[in-house]
Amino acid sequence: VQLQASGGGLVQAGGSLRLSCAASGGTFSKYTMGWFRQAPGKERELVAGIAWGALRTYYADSVKGRFTISRDDAKNTVYLQMNSLKPEDTAIYYCALDSARPWSSNVGRTTLNYDMWGQGTQVTVSS
Repeated sequence: VQLQASGGGLVQAGGSLRLSCAASGGTFSKYTMGWFRQAPGKERELVAGIAWGALRTYYADSVKGRFTISRDDAKNTVYLQMNSLKPEDTAIYYCALDSARPWSSNVGRTTLNYDMWGQGTQVTVSS
């Protein structure tokens, strides 16, 4: 499976963006998907994750109530709707897939839980 992230850009604080991650080359629906971000000088962190069938979702405390993860298995795409953006949301955002645990309702919280990665898309929030 290959992942292609898109939708990043420059936005003012308080604005919104929607990131998309399109999967190709395999069966997408049975895997947990995650959105991570990495700011300069910081470790890559999980922002949101969604299990197969959207049975479970996870959000980092810093984005709860502002970001929403969703998936459209018919389109092999996972989305991250980001509202009320803050300058501290500035980072490169990566989508990731956990192919080791198909049909799992768990959402892994670290980079070690995901073995396939998209190329990243830059999100910059100006104050």
